Amino acid sequence: MPRSLLAGQRSRLWVLDVDTGERRLVLEDDALLFEAPNWTPDGRDLVVNGDGRLFRIAADGSDPTLTEIDLAGVPEINNDHVLSPDGAAVYVSSDDGHIYAVPYAGRSSRRVTNDNGDFRHYLHGISPDGETLAYIGMGRTADAVVTNVFTVPAAGGQDSQLTDDAHPDDGSEFSPDGAWVYFNSERGTDAPGHAQLFRMRPDGTGLEQLTHDERVNWFPHVSPDGTRMAYVSFPPGTLGHPENLDVILRLAAPDGSGVRDLVHLFGGQGTINVPSWAPDSRHLAYVDYPLD
Repeated sequence: MPRSLLAGQRSRLWVLDVDTGERRLVLEDDALLFEAPNWTPDGRDLVVNGDGRLFRIAADGSDPTLTEIDLAGVPEINNDHVLSPDGAAVYVSSDDGHIYAVPYAGRSSRRVTNDNGDFRHYLHGISPDGETLAYIGMGRTADAVVTNVFTVPAAGGQDSQLTDDAHPDDGSEFSPDGAWVYFNSERGTDAPGHAQLFRMRPDGTGLEQLTHDERVNWFPHVSPDGTRMAYVSFPPGTLGHPENLDVILRLAAPDGSGVRDLVHLFGGQGTINVPSWAPDSRHLAYVDYPLD
């Protein structure tokens, strides 16, 4: 089910200059809870989801109007969506558990993922050549929900499983050079609610842990030029990535070193669930949800 705003709450879409700290308000709405901004490759538009639908808006704030993208019969979507490197298509995760490809202009759709029984696909990344999608596959055992990192051809085809264990994983995303898959996981500790950031090669080898702190770190996004990584940091002990918490957007080198705070905000779920960097690798889009 799509999320809704609480009484007295607003959605605000910001563009942040990570070098100067200056930020610009693109859109504010007290009716629609919108989430998860990403940019078109030409930097002109921001794409967000809300109420099970997908919208675009001018990134420079010149037209504060959300324009709906026609998903052509795709069931209600969640906040997992990415654009192809050429900007021609947007890929979305639907509440029916599948990933779909939709032309950016809308009006048609194609299901990408396979029928794998009681299994759900949560999209997070696309390879720099546009040929492979990285997603989190959620399955069930007799007594647990299991999440692992997978890839699948964007054109459709056989899935490849990169992790195979009981540790909760999420946020799988390719580096801009395609050499790594970044993700967050609880594999670094036996204590629940302590996700940290990791990366591995696209074949599942070469696993590296990137963050080692007391906070709960999610959704690593490497800038298009490959020089820095943004992520959202939840308070210690947070289970999952819930909404309506005081969180921190942080910046680090791609290897996790040199961490610094960018902005403290009220949000979490929906703030930067998807790749949020502008093509210039300097500006970052995010959403917060203040309560009056």
